[in-house]
Amino acid sequence: MASALDEDTQQSIAEGRETAKAFLRSIQKDLQKVFVVFLIGFLATFWALRTYIWDRLREVTESNMSAAVAEEADIIATTPFEVILLQAKIGLIVGAIAAIPPLIYVTRDELRARGMWPQSPIARWKLALLGLLAAGLFSAGVAYGVFAFFPLMFGFLAEFGLEADIQPTYGIVMWTEFIVFLSLSFGLAGQMPMVITGLSYAEIVPYETFRDKWRYAVVAIFVFGAVFSPPDPFTQLLWAFPLVALYGFSLYLAKLVVTAKRSSDRIDVLGAVRNHWNVVGGATVLGGALVYGFYEYGGRTAVNDLLRLAGSTRRFLEPGAGLGVDPTTALGVYAAAWAIAFAAVATLWAVYTDLDTASAGYRYGDPTAIDVGELDAAGVRAAPADAFAEMGEEESLALAQSAIDDDDPEKAQAILDRFDEANEGSDGDSGADGDSGADGDGGADGDGGADDAGEDGLVGNVQNRTSRASSTFLAELTDGNEEEAEDDIGGYYTDLKFIFDSLRTRSFRIVAVFGAVMAAAFTWLYLGGLGTVRGDLERRVPAEVEGGINIITLHPVEALIFMVKFSVMLGIFAAFPVALYYAWPALRERGFVAGRLYQVYLWAGALGAGMIGGFALGYAYIAPGIIGWLVTDARLADMVITYQVSDFLWLVIYTTIGIGFLADIPIAMVLLNNAGVPYRVFRARWREVTIGILLVAAVFTPADVITMFLATIPLMLAYGVGVGVLFLVTFGGRRDLSPPAEFVGE
Repeated sequence: MASALDEDTQQSIAEGRETAKAFLRSIQKDLQKVFVVFLIGFLATFWALRTYIWDRLREVTESNMSAAVAEEADIIATTPFEVILLQAKIGLIVGAIAAIPPLIYVTRDELRARGMWPQSPIARWKLALLGLLAAGLFSAGVAYGVFAFFPLMFGFLAEFGLEADIQPTYGIVMWTEFIVFLSLSFGLAGQMPMVITGLSYAEIVPYETFRDKWRYAVVAIFVFGAVFSPPDPFTQLLWAFPLVALYGFSLYLAKLVVTAKRSSDRIDVLGAVRNHWNVVGGATVLGGALVYGFYEYGGRTAVNDLLRLAGSTRRFLEPGAGLGVDPTTALGVYAAAWAIAFAAVATLWAVYTDLDTASAGYRYGDPTAIDVGELDAAGVRAAPADAFAEMGEEESLALAQSAIDDDDPEKAQAILDRFDEANEGSDGDSGADGDSGADGDGGADGDGGADDAGEDGLVGNVQNRTSRASSTFLAELTDGNEEEAEDDIGGYYTDLKFIFDSLRTRSFRIVAVFGAVMAAAFTWLYLGGLGTVRGDLERRVPAEVEGGINIITLHPVEALIFMVKFSVMLGIFAAFPVALYYAWPALRERGFVAGRLYQVYLWAGALGAGMIGGFALGYAYIAPGIIGWLVTDARLADMVITYQVSDFLWLVIYTTIGIGFLADIPIAMVLLNNAGVPYRVFRARWREVTIGILLVAAVFTPADVITMFLATIPLMLAYGVGVGVLFLVTFGGRRDLSPPAEFVGE
């Protein structure tokens, strides 16, 4: 095994082994203390979960539910040892986290000896302040999730489930993990000010990057909220707005510390507050007064009236509602918290105002600080030469490659030209005095001059460049290398790239069709379609089953996740004919299909008819028959019929839309034969098709071998039926349905 590793890897492993041994030797006498801390954390967590936390989490879950909805909601254990194992798992995690600080402390000497500990002394009060700040921000994020976000979210989820006749019966493991992980996400989001400020201060990520990319950050926050929070707009805004405000606060804080560093000025918080005491004091009073006025002078009532007019069931509660605190005390706490928040923002403004920002300006005007990657081609040509003189060759090549990836060869060429000018002289001079201009091949008057550069872009122009940077960059894009790549990989990459490039200009229309169908499907399910389908299928089960089928959701967002997946599936199916229409000329040019463009309509019509016909057959007969048989079998065994919502609904999908998909397989094979794929290919490639079906089933079906085979066997049978149909219509492969080559074309 050691001989298979290079010398550097073996040395690194040996050094790591020696470091681990040294750590163990250094903590032998203190290991018991670390273990005691771990044990205390484990036992305290185990005890707290049993005596306090479960009840508290249940209160948070039901705090915003109506009495009728809360009565229907329940938390269940699905295995005998689930609760105690969950408590042990959480206790182990908390104990390990609690043991990390003392473990680091007792190994500090070894860490310092190996350069893993700060060599310069750091004041303990600074470390303590950073630790308290991080803990405070984390606690604030978790508190926001527990006391503000979760009550509204669980209230919505339970009410939505009952409207669809789905019992909000959560499995204790899924329910706990959902709360814990989402709470951690809020807690980590609370670290945003420290992270952005620290990265900016250390110049790992420039402050200007966070400032200029704020639009992407806002979009990412809203997208994350749309995926991981309910589709209720109020809940999504409740998720996104605080994070957006926190990002803005983080930017301002980063700007403050970066300006102080660049100006070499000392931050004097107390002095700034004294100099601007009127602004800080006024902001403090304003923050408390706004909250007090909102609750005492009709603000809460007005907002609730607007929510009622908008059709939302969400309401601003009275101060302290659901928290076990009387309204007067809660109102005082709210007002104090907002007063402190306003005071903190005003203090930051005062500190920034008193900084010597003028002396920091030299850094903002530094040409080498220009982010070339953010410029367009014209901006690259106009940028100061110093920005490229300080640039390394690898950096210039990376920027040019990034421009190529963004489909901007003009910018890539400009970056390489400016890099050569700054480091090796002007291209114009070399063109006039050098060989490239003399021989006529690369000069302005040669065959490969400006005209070729304008026609072929970077690929044509790079052949005429004499710089080391351009000669090493994108050499693989020459025609010879393209042909070599085609020989190496069979041309598949080139073919696929050509086809996808043909769709690039039409991508907006394809995405628009996909988004419209997905949004329509999700809206229909959200507004009652889910309950309609569930009730209609339940009415068709045999009369011997009394009491119907009880559908439960073990995960709080299980029904919503199903709705999203189903809507995405319909969107992909609807966008396929559009993508096929725009890709058909490229597919035909590359030899994948044959025939005129009108065949796309034949494809769309035939596949659509097969899908609709199979779906109608499945929904009318197959789905009710299979579900009825399963329900009757369970009832005859005297079992309580309770299905998990995702399993039940996916069974419905497999026995309705799945039937349509099976019907489309023989139809698609006939269409492909009509498009130029011969019968012998389908007959000879059955092994590859079988392996592909097994792989797809292994990924997209539940982790159960029986379920996987239940999905793969019908697909294989449908493929066999398709081969049989082709055998008949092609007379055993002696003729194909595709038109003769001389008739292929537009």
